[in-house]
Amino acid sequence: MSSSVVAFKNQHYAELKRDCIQRRRLFRDPEFPADNSSVFYKEKPRGVVEWKRPGDISSDPHLFVDGINSHDLNQGEVGNCWFVAASSCLALKPNLSKKVIPEWRKQDWDPKHPENYAGIFHFRFWVFGQWTDVVVDDRLPTINGNLIYCQSNSKSEFWSALLEKAYAKLYGCYESLRGGHTGDAVVDFSGAIFEVIDLEKETSDRDQINLFEKLLKVHERGGIISCGIKAEPHELEFKLENGLVKGHAYAVTAVKRVHLRDELVAYFKTETIPMIRMRNPWGYKEWNGPWSDSEGQLGLTVEDDGEFWMSFRDWCRHFSDADVWHIADPSQMWNEALHFGSWTRHNDPHRNRSGGRNKTKTFLQNPQYLFDVTKEMDEVLITLQQKDQRIHKKTGRGENLVIGFSVFEVALSREHRIHRLSSREPVGNTGFTSARSVFLRCNLPQGRYVVIPSTYYPGEEGEFMLRIFTNVDSSFRELTKEKPREQCWTPFFGCGK
Repeated sequence: MSSSVVAFKNQHYAELKRDCIQRRRLFRDPEFPADNSSVFYKEKPRGVVEWKRPGDISSDPHLFVDGINSHDLNQGEVGNCWFVAASSCLALKPNLSKKVIPEWRKQDWDPKHPENYAGIFHFRFWVFGQWTDVVVDDRLPTINGNLIYCQSNSKSEFWSALLEKAYAKLYGCYESLRGGHTGDAVVDFSGAIFEVIDLEKETSDRDQINLFEKLLKVHERGGIISCGIKAEPHELEFKLENGLVKGHAYAVTAVKRVHLRDELVAYFKTETIPMIRMRNPWGYKEWNGPWSDSEGQLGLTVEDDGEFWMSFRDWCRHFSDADVWHIADPSQMWNEALHFGSWTRHNDPHRNRSGGRNKTKTFLQNPQYLFDVTKEMDEVLITLQQKDQRIHKKTGRGENLVIGFSVFEVALSREHRIHRLSSREPVGNTGFTSARSVFLRCNLPQGRYVVIPSTYYPGEEGEFMLRIFTNVDSSFRELTKEKPREQCWTPFFGCGK
């Protein structure tokens, strides 16, 4: 993963700020103008949009008021709770927030030196494997003098609104942020490994115990977790009787074993209970069932600000899915390997690299990547991410490809592309999805393996990034050589193994 930083649209923050200060003018971003093209491409806001600088909204504007906090964010009119939930997760991780909002003290208003303020800010996002610096001016869209998108509880705090503006610029406009996945935004904030967990499959007591231990470890290691409840299109953001909201993203803010009070130990026949704490990005609407903050039996009472506790059992029962981000920290002994590739069409089957899903005659025309497991048994994490298409929403496109990958064990001597699978079944596969990324965790015995990323349909084109994490170096590399005796392109018949 690249640690260098590139300037989005070749706009360099320091140079632009210096020029504005010298000219004694506030920055006006020509790449993201303060007009309707930056707000919407199809659905107009309800009202006349006026762009105001923070100084026109507050008499004492700041980037942060009392530091960064997950309670700072509240969702605006655009349907981007996924982004707000991701931002709440970001606020919980100081090391990440410092990377996404670099040198924030130097960016902030300095009342002692107002001449150094130039109305310009910058934020950094991990875009398709590359840290990217995005510059924005401080003009924000308002209606009747009020911010219409992401905003803080404090009228004087503007980090969340400016961060959202930079993200909207990255993907074309504010409306382009309508609908999305919290997982994608957190990856853009961190470069983390993104895993989706289907809570509806975690039904047994043993499943839930194992899952709690896993999430507790993720949380303790600095990972990030969010969750949601599946909803049909007509059920989006529908409030249930228990206070939870369907089709809505929640940030998990704590995972812990809570010690029960003496009078509760005898009743529950245990001294501790697994608990999980969440926050609704709206800043209100909470779980009202057992152990909610309105009851406070555990001494965990929090304010009515959208944050609440649930027992882990109730959490598994009422939420349908969870997103987990494993922060790729070298101190955790992970070895990361990354390759960029593409699915491309060509009439010559030997040069075609878009073969479609497994079980098709052209499957093995896809790109192929080899890696080794040198331990007796190793946990392997693999993630495939396609290039984000959200930027194309303004032009009527923006749909993701349907992607997936399979992992096959091969002979230790394998150095050439595979052209025949015989009846061999994969040792792991992801299935296919239109999500931006797919993930697989598997425990593999010592040996040599080949990963084959593919689109569902043959002949589709697109760029992808393939990452693999192992405990020891895997010698991960693309297979490009052709073996003369394997010039046959039928995967189930023909020449050679």
